[in-house]
Amino acid sequence: MAVRALWYANGTLSLIDQRRLPQTRRLLRLTRVAEVAQAIRTMAVRGAPAIGVAAAYGMVLAARERGRTPDAAARILGATRPTANDLFVGIEAVRRAWAEGEDPVAAADAYRERIVGECRAIGEAGAPLFAERPRVLTHCNAGALATVEWGTALAPLRVAHDRGVRIFVWVDETRPLLQGARLTAWELAQEGIPHAVIADNAAGHFMHTGEVDAVIVGADRIARNGDFANKIGTYEKAVLAHENGLPFYVAAPFSTFDAGCADGRGIPIEERAGREVTELGDRSLTPRASPARNPAFDVTPARYVTGFVTPVGVVRPSAVARLATGSGLGSFRTGRAATPRHRRR
Repeated sequence: MAVRALWYANGTLSLIDQRRLPQTRRLLRLTRVAEVAQAIRTMAVRGAPAIGVAAAYGMVLAARERGRTPDAAARILGATRPTANDLFVGIEAVRRAWAEGEDPVAAADAYRERIVGECRAIGEAGAPLFAERPRVLTHCNAGALATVEWGTALAPLRVAHDRGVRIFVWVDETRPLLQGARLTAWELAQEGIPHAVIADNAAGHFMHTGEVDAVIVGADRIARNGDFANKIGTYEKAVLAHENGLPFYVAAPFSTFDAGCADGRGIPIEERAGREVTELGDRSLTPRASPARNPAFDVTPARYVTGFVTPVGVVRPSAVARLATGSGLGSFRTGRAATPRHRRR
């Protein structure tokens, strides 16, 4: 892979500081749980699967600190960002092992390998969807930076590209922090995948003019009924795709499915500081007297989703409840159930 977001060795968690990309590829080397919590909170590391893995290793670092308990460490990390389900799955994977006297490093390593393997499987499962729909729009960053390796939404596009499909990716800029323009575009450029960055409010134009064949995004939490949370602006893209007869896919590992959340109303939405909207670097974009609201995520209803691309195949929203609770997985091994019936533009 051209990108690996983070790794652990000899008591140090190393990760790419995503706040500095694409201008600078800077590594952070973290040795304390508080440092990992700060990296997650400030989005030095971001993307639901990646923050889950980072938090797992944060628990490892906490276990090396004198007087630290598993529950106390879990509270520190769990207070960083509320929306992504993966954060809490990663924490719990190591908290349980630590509390039961098992090796926290082995537990974190196993969790990391699980996420990497599932993302690789997502790529294999989703690639056939784009063989005849190669012009794909994506929102935010759901590549290797967001998932340690491979990606979720980008994994099928990578695999399709490697198989000779002439993939072209429309990259939403993703205001206010520009994860698409800065991070997705950077990843695609690293791998030589053709793409173009567009303003968020240009997506509807390109769908309407017939220059988009499909949309695929990642997710931060998926409820049992198929409602899901993703980066703010995703809901708009789903509605536009529906209006223009385009398939809309959501790619996610199992850690993103929340069996305890009945529907989108139960998903907590993080709201970040307004200055992320009103400022760009050291430059003010708005009048000083103008406040800003800055929800980091929105919830897209299941009715707008064509299929969820998972490690065991592509499944309809109606099948998510069984997938989230871990039952009936064998029936999901074919993607045929979610083959879109949208009109081809």
